[in-house]
Amino acid sequence: MINYNDVIIKPVLSEKTTKLIEENKYVFRVSKNANKPLIKKAILEIFKVNTTKINIIKVRGKKKRVRQQYGYTPDWKKAIITIQKEQKIEIFENQ
Repeated sequence: MINYNDVIIKPVLSEKTTKLIEENKYVFRVSKNANKPLIKKAILEIFKVNTTKINIIKVRGKKKRVRQQYGYTPDWKKAIITIQKEQKIEIFENQ
């Protein structure tokens, strides 16, 4: 059995994502190998809400410098999840 808490890593909280909450869109950092059906099942299991639309975005790592060497932060994947109008996810409402 798959652990859905490994699919949804953490919520992304910023000014832009808090404005999306008014449109019933929530943004999460998800696993690199997660796909739309897996994310939909994980949201249903963890938060008990029904999704209407899921958009997935691959975010490339940024170039960083530590002393004389350059490196990159790791690539990651985020999901913008639209839920039904009458439903809400509680972790975002308490912020």
